[in-house]
Amino acid sequence: MPAPVIERSLLEKLERLTIRWQKSFRGLVGGHNPSRYSGPGQEFLDHRHFHQGDDLRAVNWRAYMRLEKLFLKMFEVEPRTPIRLLIDASASMTAGVPAGQMSKFDYARRLGAALVYVGLVRHDTIVIQPFHDRLDDTMIASGGRHRFGPVADFLGDLQPKGPASMLEVARLFINKYPKPGLAVIISDFLDDKDVLQPLQYMADFGHEPLLMQLWTDFDRDPGADGDLRLKDAESDTEMELSLSEDARQAYIAEFDIYCERVADLAFRNGGRYAGFATSLALEDAIFAALDWSVATAARRGG
Repeated sequence: MPAPVIERSLLEKLERLTIRWQKSFRGLVGGHNPSRYSGPGQEFLDHRHFHQGDDLRAVNWRAYMRLEKLFLKMFEVEPRTPIRLLIDASASMTAGVPAGQMSKFDYARRLGAALVYVGLVRHDTIVIQPFHDRLDDTMIASGGRHRFGPVADFLGDLQPKGPASMLEVARLFINKYPKPGLAVIISDFLDDKDVLQPLQYMADFGHEPLLMQLWTDFDRDPGADGDLRLKDAESDTEMELSLSEDARQAYIAEFDIYCERVADLAFRNGGRYAGFATSLALEDAIFAALDWSVATAARRGG
């Protein structure tokens, strides 16, 4: 039996944190979309159990008289902004995996699963959109935490394939989703063509970019000096090169500059950015990703 895409113990931690963040955690991973609050609002959504620190004015006292348990009434305070979670499923997400580490693709699936679970706990609706050089089949996650099982199955069944093309993905995404919303993209953002221009194109059409960049240790630092033979995971083309210490350090510096450019694009368009090496413990990456004020602290290593 394959391992679960995310462990139950981690889901329980995420649920506790989601409840703690109800008032400051606006929308999925800090987005600008409204969320669920206790108390009066425009539309009744659901009940949830009372927790220490909740507002007693929002307690459903009639339910308490019948059941002798405290429940809070939850309301939607304003229309919700669409949330789309884009997960890079191109072949390059399986490349450059050091021994003992998971691939970028597996890391992305698990990180995405955690974000969706948080959204389901909050009764958000999230479109899960895998992509490579086109948009793959989607899944709509909604209905609360008890609907997470199909999400885990969907993400567990995903297979990496094909080349990456952010330009084509951006064009298809804008046509498929004309209504602006949150665009949460989990990718290595490595493409043989320009990536920043398509991301800017999406932002120009009103999609708020929440960018999560993944890399392996080998992606950022090829390691030992000397002769290397590199094989492209998508085209199978090979390249031989001789790497000196000076060239290696220059490559690392350029890699970091590229990550900064991706981050700057997100910030410049009112979005957010977090970058992680796959050597970073997944749980640490998840909690950093959910707290965008400290997310960039996880960058440059693991």
